[in-house]
Amino acid sequence: MTKKIYSKVDDTILLASVLDKEYLSEYRTDICPPEEFLQVSGRYLKAGTFVPPHKHTKIVRNTNLTQEAWVVLQGVVKARLYDIDDTFIEEINISSGSCIVFFRAGHSLEVLEDNTIFYEFKNGPYYGTKIDKQNITGEYQTGN
Repeated sequence: MTKKIYSKVDDTILLASVLDKEYLSEYRTDICPPEEFLQVSGRYLKAGTFVPPHKHTKIVRNTNLTQEAWVVLQGVVKARLYDIDDTFIEEINISSGSCIVFFRAGHSLEVLEDNTIFYEFKNGPYYGTKIDKQNITGEYQTGN
């Protein structure tokens, strides 16, 4: 089961999806709808699971939006999510083994435990913070 977070401005716009590790099974659990630019899935794997050798074909894909996923390997992070109009939506703690995918949500990151380890994935190419990021100003600023 994935938690899906929709815009309060337009309830047809998916902002983010969260998959907690306890909802994984041995079957593929897709976190992202198939039309999104970033595709993430999860599953528990048993010894002996085998995926035949393969590669993916070249397909022209056009994107106009950077999407992002975090996978927490150890520790806990707090994500604060913002709507398409930059208003605060909610905050979610993402713990070890869980994943969050941001489709259109503004977001912030706060580390809640020392030695937290997480991976961040984005569709690319990435052009750096001056071109690819826009800060959200408002009621929550940490100074970092």
